[in-house]
Amino acid sequence: MKPHTIGRALGIGLRVAGRIAGQRAAAGVSAASQPARPAAGTAAQSRAAGQAAGQATRGVARGVGGFLRPFRRIGGILWLEVTGVFFLLFVLVFAPTLWRTRASYAHGPDHRTFLVTAAVMAVFLYLSVSSFWRARRR
Repeated sequence: MKPHTIGRALGIGLRVAGRIAGQRAAAGVSAASQPARPAAGTAAQSRAAGQAAGQATRGVARGVGGFLRPFRRIGGILWLEVTGVFFLLFVLVFAPTLWRTRASYAHGPDHRTFLVTAAVMAVFLYLSVSSFWRARRR
């Protein structure tokens, strides 16, 4: 699940829970003060409780977001470095094949194997170096 989708689902869930809690709290207060209440007042009251819950939810979300901001940056850097190591492992896996077929680089029985291995190693080496480069720039 994408982080944006997770955040949206948690935000919606928190808003709904806050709205329900606000309605129940408002219903408890109104039941204690007046036993009979018209339906029009209930809608306005629940709207006000929902707005108050929405403001509280926004405040909590901003606070949590501010707390997690440094961890998000460090997590992104760590992700780029782990990805760079992962791509470097592929370079190390293909290196023995390139070394073994190095005599056939121009013409020979393993000419095609040498060229394919060299191309795959070049791509993974580029991905690894660029990942480390992006991590360094952050």
